[in-house]
Amino acid sequence: IKGVTKDVNIARISAMGVSDQPGIAFRLFSLLAKHKVSVDIILQSVGRDGTQDISFTVASKDADEVVRLLEDTLGLKSVICDPNVAKVSIVGAGMETHAGVASRMFEALGEANINIQMIATSEIKISVLIAEEEANKAVAAIHRSFYGE
Repeated sequence: IKGVTKDVNIARISAMGVSDQPGIAFRLFSLLAKHKVSVDIILQSVGRDGTQDISFTVASKDADEVVRLLEDTLGLKSVICDPNVAKVSIVGAGMETHAGVASRMFEALGEANINIQMIATSEIKISVLIAEEEANKAVAAIHRSFYGE
């Protein structure tokens, strides 16, 4: 692990009651792309009763526009915006080949009594979405776990 980072300038958007059909994710995210909105962490629920929920993060400055776009164009049951979130990440090369890195991060957060709302991974990064007020505590807990006091 080369570093621990945080980003508090994000918001979580939850599109509730999205039609569970092929192409719906394309419609949603292409709409945002047309409006130059970048999306980060994406989580899609298992479909039920013909619908699903899709949650994702955007820059705080784009949150109101995203809510308006989704409410006006996709006929969703509801769109929920939570601006009080933070993304905390660990970054480093080769994390996918080192067993236990994610577990160690999650253990540090659990021991600090910090709830994880969403998780995203890549070859060089593991990110979690948490409550914004816990961002500094999370960074400190993760740093201690990987680097000691």
